Amino acid sequence: MSTNDTFLAVFVGSMNNPKMKAWSALPEAERRAKEQQGIAAWKAWVDKHQAVIVAMGGPLGKTKRVDASGIADISNELSGFTVLRASSHEAAAKLFENHPHFAIFPGERVEIMPILPIPGG
Repeated sequence: MSTNDTFLAVFVGSMNNPKMKAWSALPEAERRAKEQQGIAAWKAWVDKHQAVIVAMGGPLGKTKRVDASGIADISNELSGFTVLRASSHEAAAKLFENHPHFAIFPGERVEIMPILPIPGG
């Protein structure tokens, strides 16, 4: 997965962003209805782009940081990922325009970056 046409898409969203606060404040029935709408839209996005998806990825859970000080529980804004192939960085980014992550769900953005070859590998 270290070719020039392979990209990592990271789904990002903060628990403190206004969209998330509004989402959390929705009545449960309304929120569940929007969740179902979002899941259907996400599945449609996957079906449409199945040919370029290398690894579906998925939602991300709680984070542990490991450094010279040891292991600690931390928070970050990463909520999921997908690996895909595209002809260019721009083409990969265009695949996520109006994505359900932020068009329906309260996610803030999708960040897309090339997966580079390992130096000297």
